[in-house]
Amino acid sequence: MGVSGTDAAKEASAMVLLDDDFATIVTAVREGRRLYDNIRRFVKYQLTTNSAEVLIIAVAPLLGLPIPLLPIHILWVNLLTDGLPGLALAAEPAEPGVMKRGPRAPGESIFAHGLGAHAVWVGVLMAGLAFAVEAFLVSDHDEHWRTMIFTVLVFTQMGHVLAIRSDTESLFSQGPLSNRPLAAAVAGMILLQLAAIYLPAFQRALKTHALTPKELALCAALSTIVFFAVEIEKWLKRRRALHASAS
Repeated sequence: MGVSGTDAAKEASAMVLLDDDFATIVTAVREGRRLYDNIRRFVKYQLTTNSAEVLIIAVAPLLGLPIPLLPIHILWVNLLTDGLPGLALAAEPAEPGVMKRGPRAPGESIFAHGLGAHAVWVGVLMAGLAFAVEAFLVSDHDEHWRTMIFTVLVFTQMGHVLAIRSDTESLFSQGPLSNRPLAAAVAGMILLQLAAIYLPAFQRALKTHALTPKELALCAALSTIVFFAVEIEKWLKRRRALHASAS
């Protein structure tokens, strides 16, 4: 006990309660689990995005396609799209059943429970969407196809970061505003991407072209595929957990 305990007891203890309240242990464990979960979410988000970028750049030449993204596009994604929403994941509140879980093994890898597999298959899906856009539009004589791939990548990341707010719970049950910093970061990034597409100063710096409403709508529609794919993954996890608890 930090208040009533003796100095000798404090020196010999592995844990000192500064307020002499045993309930503080529960609060500390809950906060520790929340922080660890959010670190895993950040790692999942970064790994997925970067795996998609690597696949897009590395595989396109093997398929006989031009490089889909310019270096300035990669820089934009790494500095802004990866950074702001990723940092906002730190504000994610604890999941409802966080204290019902058993303690994790001390030697458990941060990639446990499917995190690594998730980063791979979602990264492949993101890259596949980019290649689909390029394969159908690269024959056009304008440069809209590269701007569309750039936009699809950014929009899919926004859908992905919203979907991974929980490993099991749907975004529709959580509510999009339960993490206001993340909601603001996603909205801000969408506005920045629109500025990158339509404002002349951004067009010159990022080598982008103004998309037609139809092209922008197509980018938005394709981007929802990643969001719903992750939501289906979480639904399958909930279904397996329900069957395991019933058996």
